[in-house]
Amino acid sequence: MNRSRIEWCDHTWNPITGCLHECPYCYARKMSVRFSGDVKRNKAAIKDYRIHRTQDGKELYILDQAMLSETGNTLVYPFGFEPTLHRYRFNTLEKLKMGNNIFVGAMADIFGEWVPDEWIAEIFGICQKYPIHNYLFLTKNPKRYMQYGVPIGQDNLWYGTTITGGDDIDRISSLVMDAKKFVSIEPLQNSIAKEDIKAICEITDWIIIGAETGRHNGRIEPVPNWIKGIVSIAETENVPVFMKDSLVEVVGEKQMRREFPPQLQAKAISPKMRRKLYDACCVCKTSAMKSEMMALSVRSQRGEQPKQFAFMCRICFLDMCRKYEIQMPKLETFKGEAKCFGEMEKDT
Repeated sequence: MNRSRIEWCDHTWNPITGCLHECPYCYARKMSVRFSGDVKRNKAAIKDYRIHRTQDGKELYILDQAMLSETGNTLVYPFGFEPTLHRYRFNTLEKLKMGNNIFVGAMADIFGEWVPDEWIAEIFGICQKYPIHNYLFLTKNPKRYMQYGVPIGQDNLWYGTTITGGDDIDRISSLVMDAKKFVSIEPLQNSIAKEDIKAICEITDWIIIGAETGRHNGRIEPVPNWIKGIVSIAETENVPVFMKDSLVEVVGEKQMRREFPPQLQAKAISPKMRRKLYDACCVCKTSAMKSEMMALSVRSQRGEQPKQFAFMCRICFLDMCRKYEIQMPKLETFKGEAKCFGEMEKDT
């Protein structure tokens, strides 16, 4: 589980890595080469992994444990960009205490034709186990969503497809299920007709736009009018648009849009963290954050470390002070309450 450098998500989770699309602009393939080590030597360590053979003869790799280099460091992509299931990464979601927007499979296409159904099923099973997070899936093969039968009607599961312009606009026709959907137009490499932009807006809940990165030969830089056309129609159709930082040089910072759908702005909290941060008032039983309540402590003799035993909300604490004629402590966070408390005393 990695804190993401991708601007539109909080974390990336890569239980599957590798892809067979062979897109010439793919950043993930280039990144995997940097962190693969000696692929031939890794494949020779046959005791460290398993092989899954697809019906058409493709070999996919399964790692139950992380593969280590000669220096003891984890090899993140030991088989380069060949499709690999990293089972040892299945338990990483439990480390997150707050709800996050998680991009699942940033270094793969989880819904590629070569990915076994059972791999997808295991990933969805883990997502269902931790429902506090929003999970975003992105594929160039969106028809697989319906072929596989993904869970629908759940607001924390977002299904997206990638297009690069008008040439592959037909992919959006597969985003027809009753679910949260988004379209990633990245890298934007050619213009999109107005009617096609409207079609995108009719079926999606969010649009992401980005440019091809790097300085290699053949890199296509989007024309500002391509971007303005998308943003203008999306604004009319009330569809939020997120423009990646790669577009700053194209449109300028003032024209940048970094909008999120409402569902992706809310942050949930895990039951474990809720128990740690929240408690109930010992008088009225109202639940609140411990930091917003008064902590009650006691000690039986001088020099003993006070032991915290309960919490009290501010209203009940003020009532207790008044009832037992206890002088209101001068606390920085209680300035307003202390004033009201003094006025109440005058009234009585």
